Amino acid sequence: EIERMARTSRALLLFLLPVVAAMGPVEHLANHFMMAKAKVAPAPPKPTSLGTRMVLGALGGMGAATVCHPLDVIRVQMQLDGGGGAAKSYKNPLDAAAQIIKRKGLFQGLYTGIDAAYLRQWTYGSCRVGIYAYLLNAFTKKDEKTGKGLPVAFHEKLLMGSTAGAIGSMVGLPTEVALVRMSAESKMAPELRRNYKNSIDCISRIAKEEGVLKLWSGGVPTVIRATLLSASVLGCYSETKEQLHKRFPQVFPNKDGESLMFVSTMFASLVANAVSNPFDVVKSRVQNMPTPLPGQPALYTSMVDCFAKTVAKEGYGALYQGFTPAFLKLAPYTTISLILTDKLSQKLLGKSAL
Repeated sequence: EIERMARTSRALLLFLLPVVAAMGPVEHLANHFMMAKAKVAPAPPKPTSLGTRMVLGALGGMGAATVCHPLDVIRVQMQLDGGGGAAKSYKNPLDAAAQIIKRKGLFQGLYTGIDAAYLRQWTYGSCRVGIYAYLLNAFTKKDEKTGKGLPVAFHEKLLMGSTAGAIGSMVGLPTEVALVRMSAESKMAPELRRNYKNSIDCISRIAKEEGVLKLWSGGVPTVIRATLLSASVLGCYSETKEQLHKRFPQVFPNKDGESLMFVSTMFASLVANAVSNPFDVVKSRVQNMPTPLPGQPALYTSMVDCFAKTVAKEGYGALYQGFTPAFLKLAPYTTISLILTDKLSQKLLGKSAL
């Protein structure tokens, strides 16, 4: 009996030895396979930082400013035209462009202040687009089942846009003042021109000659305008794009397609321009009013005073002076800047910015 049990034990041992010996390599191969699988599995995408979003927004804005700056010069000069009760010089945007080119030439006339426009993109533009994109991403909730982002309410988009616009306008106000002054320079009489060399010279001279606070002149209408403009452009753009893609998938199958972006920006620009133009006229006039001589009162004492005097002397239609060039500038500017920002983000980061 003992001998039979010994033979059984030896047989069992001979069977188990190869199995035990093979367990090591099998375990090693299994571990290696699992590790390889872990390496191949894509890591979850890192959220794009606020700084990166701001840089992309600034670059997209610079591209748009290069194309649209002449329309901004025409807009500013038409909004200042007739200020203080003076006779109007321009019949329409085409007449304004022709007179500006005749006086100063193409580049010095229509591209005066372009460096201020570029600088403005690194202050106002970067904050506006960057902060909005960051907030939109931060407050987008994920569907637990699908993992896809849930739609953000329209009123929340408007609030995000207004917040981004208000912050950006306060940061970028000195460059805005420089842009308005340099854009209006060619229309002024030679003895009244300030002859700024560039945007930095303009900002430094204003601070030195008129005080640092002068760089924030027209702050109230500028912040109000930027708040309304950013809420309308960014909020309406996001909502329009979302609704058109949802309701007309056959027409707009790609939610990041250029055709959908173009239609959305056109509608958002029209709404934004209608809302912000009166504040834009008041802002431009307050920022560009001449420094009063000793003993003389200021042309405008406040935003409300400017609004009241403009309506009293020129009627409510004066608040929509420059509407056409403003829209013609805002619509392509918004389209170019947002598409450029999105394309740069897809190229560099592999995902859309907005």
